[in-house]
Amino acid sequence: MKITLLQGDITKMEVDVIVNAANTSLLGGGGVDGAIHRAGGPAILEECRKIRDKQGRCAVGEAVITTAGRLPAKYVIHTVGPVWNKGSDEEKALLRDAYQNSLRLAVRHDVKTIAFPNISTGVYRFPKQVAAEIAVAAVTDFLRTDNKISNVIFVCFEKDNYDIYSQLLTQQGTI
Repeated sequence: MKITLLQGDITKMEVDVIVNAANTSLLGGGGVDGAIHRAGGPAILEECRKIRDKQGRCAVGEAVITTAGRLPAKYVIHTVGPVWNKGSDEEKALLRDAYQNSLRLAVRHDVKTIAFPNISTGVYRFPKQVAAEIAVAAVTDFLRTDNKISNVIFVCFEKDNYDIYSQLLTQQGTI
């Protein structure tokens, strides 16, 4: 098991699954969500609509899986992070759930490599440092108890997120 940090475009990752920072509608949006839907093509949206028809919206902290369409990954896991309001413990727990539920779903689909974007740090306004601390802790805690995933990759689009993750992962001796 290892954790890797990259700065770049998650839609270009050749991994088993990329994680999408989705909204509850699962119908695409801005930021990484829009980029994944655009790059992956209509097959992703079609499967998201089927999921919505079956279960309704995707709750905050939960995750669902679809095809990756035209992306180089095999699957996309769509997870909904919380909107930062006042930084409550519940908001932090929901962000942790988004990471851990994505990992659990990946294991159920025999995924070995998974790439995460920075969840909730865009229009959902989660402070980048706080979100990164939660993400790193959620992933490392999960990997301590489940070794089925061989590589978790944090893919930071922006340099400031990359620098935050680099500092955190270096401090804990992960990279």
